Amino acid sequence: MDKYMQLREEIHALYAREHAALGEEGTLRLLDQARQWDLSGTLAAGGVIVFPHAGVADCGHQIAAAVHACLDSGADRVVVISVLHAFTEEMENARIRVSRGGDPAQEAQWGIQGPGIDGPDTWRHDHALTSWRHFWAAETKRRGIQGPQVIERYPWLAGGHPERLPGIEELARLCEDAVVVSTEDPFHHGIGYGDSPAIARHPHEGGLEMARRSIEHGLQTLGQGDYWGWNQHCVVGKSDARDAGQVFRYLRGPMTGHILDLGYSDATELYKQPPPTWVATALIEWRPVQG
Repeated sequence: MDKYMQLREEIHALYAREHAALGEEGTLRLLDQARQWDLSGTLAAGGVIVFPHAGVADCGHQIAAAVHACLDSGADRVVVISVLHAFTEEMENARIRVSRGGDPAQEAQWGIQGPGIDGPDTWRHDHALTSWRHFWAAETKRRGIQGPQVIERYPWLAGGHPERLPGIEELARLCEDAVVVSTEDPFHHGIGYGDSPAIARHPHEGGLEMARRSIEHGLQTLGQGDYWGWNQHCVVGKSDARDAGQVFRYLRGPMTGHILDLGYSDATELYKQPPPTWVATALIEWRPVQG
């Protein structure tokens, strides 16, 4: 088994353990905790809520906030624009080529994946929406409703030009009468993510301040519609949303992004590396620019 396949399987196993440990009581507790935010108006106004997908015990309340926002928005359709992780060597190499200025159209999986779309189905094995689905199922069950239609879409290799992505017109039509949410782990940091011991910082020893600066720089860049700048920011800041961010900003137009909540999730166990090895988890609100 190659390293990409092994990591993918270990992540899925970790998610299963974390959800089992949470149980129904823990799930509902995090859903209740998420009530501190009411973001339904942002979605109804055409904005976007971005939630993380790291350790559920660390950021489940942030994911749950996005679930409540969708269910309370009154929408009949929710479009989730998801991260698609590079879990093959070829996908990782394609990302590198594009980040160095290569043409995404030359890459095999260029485009948008998801349920009901013919073509590559790498999305089926991705973990990014595992916890989102978990909280969605729990909250709709508690409310005794089926809830709005949920459509998952996974863009791959926007490369600074989301308007060129095959399938972008169809996705734009789906979003016209829908609310839009997305997911991002915006800052991966430490030994396990390739940072040298001289640079690596624990979250509470300067790490979270580094994360906040990086995330806010990215929000400013994407908010300006600088898609290539965002792509390269994600490379440097180790965000996994280089494609998802470009797509939702292109579809929704001018917006300003704000961090509502910032935390972290330890990843030393997953990567079998010494601390500090962690992921920043952020709940981010993108509000439409008026006028």
